[in-house]
Amino acid sequence: MAGEAGSGALRELILVVAVGLAGLLLAMVAAFAPWHATPAGNAPAGLVELRSPGDPGSGPAVEQRG
Repeated sequence: MAGEAGSGALRELILVVAVGLAGLLLAMVAAFAPWHATPAGNAPAGLVELRSPGDPGSGPAVEQRG
């Protein structure tokens, strides 16, 4: 009986590891695949471009109550 339980546990562990590796592979494909099409083809994946706002006086006026 102990042999049967060990065999089932090992099979379940292998299944869990296989599903985890498949999920990791899909996540890596989604993270590193080119997403945006350009006239020349697919653009390479890159970091998000960060932009800082202009000077504080350039935005809409916000009333501060205090």
